[in-house]
Amino acid sequence: MRKTVVCVLTGAALAVSMIGSTACFAEEQKTFTVGFDAEYPPYGYMDENGEYTGFDLELAQAVCDLEGWELVKTAIDWDSKDMELNSGSIDCIWNGFTMNGREEDYTWSKPYVDNSQVIVVPESSDVTDLSGLAGKIVGVQAASAALELLSEGGDQADLAATFGSLQQFPDYNNAFVELQAGSIDAVAMDIGVAQYQLKQKEGYKILDEKLNSEKYAIGFKLGNEELRDTVDDAMDQLVADGTFAKLAEKYELTDMVCLGTDEGETETETEGVQTEAATEAVTE
Repeated sequence: MRKTVVCVLTGAALAVSMIGSTACFAEEQKTFTVGFDAEYPPYGYMDENGEYTGFDLELAQAVCDLEGWELVKTAIDWDSKDMELNSGSIDCIWNGFTMNGREEDYTWSKPYVDNSQVIVVPESSDVTDLSGLAGKIVGVQAASAALELLSEGGDQADLAATFGSLQQFPDYNNAFVELQAGSIDAVAMDIGVAQYQLKQKEGYKILDEKLNSEKYAIGFKLGNEELRDTVDDAMDQLVADGTFAKLAEKYELTDMVCLGTDEGETETETEGVQTEAATEAVTE
């Protein structure tokens, strides 16, 4: 979060400073810069009016309204998200961001969406389960959770080893273009994005067998707990006043959200215990 601080040092204060005190009047103007993938509906995308919107961006705006901040929506190359965050160009990564497997890389908000990685194929495809992907060309977004899952060391690396090849794309719109053209046989992706795509495009299906289950959260720069806590508190307020549920319904994500549920709270408490244990181990 950027803070512009203006200090005015009066002549009298300057004199007083000589005996150890100063007068400084600070005026703060706050902005909250969210980094997001502009082609990741329904979480972040450009609408028909050329405006960036989506479930995550509307949540971010609601947080800003509560805190009196100005929201700055910054579309980023997903492959460069860490550079943008660590350089201070953005305050957080908020756009269908999977926390599983990245727990130690960011300071995370409470999880707010239950997500799964799934496989999308044409309705005419003879692939009916994951084993049917053997020898097939599978597309995936670069730097995505699906790619990590299918890469060496990932939970589904053995499955990926059976593919004919695993091809990376800058975004899922490009992947679907190639799927429609027949250049690839399937796409591995988040279920929420897959469901949105299938509502916009006919002729595709999601395999019943999922690659995995995971959770979405907001990723802050490692150690930025102050900003994380402020946003978490605001999100809790949005749950309490019904805004969170209304936005989830608007984007047809009601069955996927977990913030405010017993499951979501339990997940957060467990992560807190693990973090404390890790901290104690380092201290010892």
